Amino acid sequence: MGRNTRKRRMPLATRIVAGAAALAVGGGGLVWANFYASAHEEHGRHDRTRSAAAQVATIDCPDVGQKIRDVPHRARGEVDGELAAMDSQITDAYQRLATTRRAQAGDAQFVQNAILGPLKDRRKALIDRIKLEINRAGGKADDSLDELAACQGRPADQQNGGGQNGGGQDQGGDDNGNGVAGPVAEDFVDINDVPPNSRDSRNGLAADGDGGSTGTFTTDCGVNENNLFNSDNLIAAPGVDNGAHHTHDYVGNQDNDAFSSDEDLANADTTCQNQGDRSTYYWPVLRLQDGTEEFDANDQGGGAEGNIGKILKPAEARIRFVGSRQGDVVAMPKFLRVITGDAKSFTNGDANANASWSCSGFEDRQVTDKYPLCPDGSQVLRTVNFQSCWDGQNIDSANHRDHMAFVQEDGSCPDGFRAVPQLQIRLAYDIPAPTVENGQVRAPYAVDSFPEQLHKPVTDHNDFINVMDDGLMNKVVDCINRGEDCR
Repeated sequence: MGRNTRKRRMPLATRIVAGAAALAVGGGGLVWANFYASAHEEHGRHDRTRSAAAQVATIDCPDVGQKIRDVPHRARGEVDGELAAMDSQITDAYQRLATTRRAQAGDAQFVQNAILGPLKDRRKALIDRIKLEINRAGGKADDSLDELAACQGRPADQQNGGGQNGGGQDQGGDDNGNGVAGPVAEDFVDINDVPPNSRDSRNGLAADGDGGSTGTFTTDCGVNENNLFNSDNLIAAPGVDNGAHHTHDYVGNQDNDAFSSDEDLANADTTCQNQGDRSTYYWPVLRLQDGTEEFDANDQGGGAEGNIGKILKPAEARIRFVGSRQGDVVAMPKFLRVITGDAKSFTNGDANANASWSCSGFEDRQVTDKYPLCPDGSQVLRTVNFQSCWDGQNIDSANHRDHMAFVQEDGSCPDGFRAVPQLQIRLAYDIPAPTVENGQVRAPYAVDSFPEQLHKPVTDHNDFINVMDDGLMNKVVDCINRGEDCR
């Protein structure tokens, strides 16, 4: 399987940080495959090593990007670059955590002194640079950002936020038997054990319009038949190679990497049947951890960062736009950027979590923080409904969220926001159900994630950039407002 994407050089500062992470990994994915094996070589040390792993499973850092507001537009590129470098620092620290279990077993202060303390200093240096860049561009940096420099070790049995089925269970960074930390048995649930209509998410899936604007528009863009994969994120980390630290599937726009300009996107080919839709739709890949060495087995974003196994393309990707329960929708602006869900929900908490997992034939049973075990013949489903309220002015915001909002409980938009067509993406996969025996999961599937997020299902997320031409966007709006179902 080839990677169909071009790569260009990232900024020097980012290359330095990424290079440091690569040195920490060494030998491609071998560190991830071997660190538990080496830790378990001597039987007498086995229990101590397992105990250390249970005490500190992962690195939990405040999400600086979510706290930044009012960044002058001309400073956003530099700020996004520093935030991406901060993600690389966390990746480096997590890799050090994962490969020093023996040292941790012999020194209770090792994690603090050798990993978390130096990480705080490095993060503080980047926060200082972010503040300087904001001030130089005419903004006023928030001094309270300094308080976000320190990180902590996350015990294996502790999860931020608490979801429907997540509290109190072992969410550990211990080996799942497949050479990486996660997913573990507790990340899976038999779909029959999920109560109907019980999904507990602050951003619950909204019903289709039952009043107001009731039409739909469906765009068929395939399932990534062109094998367009990369570990970039054009929205959150523009200009940064491997800004996502995990691999994405792309459908729609075919010129989508960290270095694509709006002009590149507008002139690109598209996999969508309607050639007026050059929008980019992307999501982290699912993998089956079956020992397969993929094209990125030794690459950053892939096996070198714990994302291993066979990439699973969806059997079907349904992409459609629906209306508002409270009235008409207005056109999305061209190049509007929207992120839904949170790739760091395991450490951030579930305030922005918006993924929904289910099985075909059981769609009244939805879960946010578990992978479903589906019966034979039933497909694994990933569903997201994007924010559908726009501030009427901006195609992006400093934290990539504030320009969009979810509807309120009555279906209306918050004050100052306008209803736009709501994007809904439903991905269906043919995946053999993993087996869970004696607390171990065999041949699990998992979403690609930042390494320290341990492949938790709650970290699932989707991204969208609107690159429909004006004529097609007007058709979308007209169909929805007239109550028609269009393609």
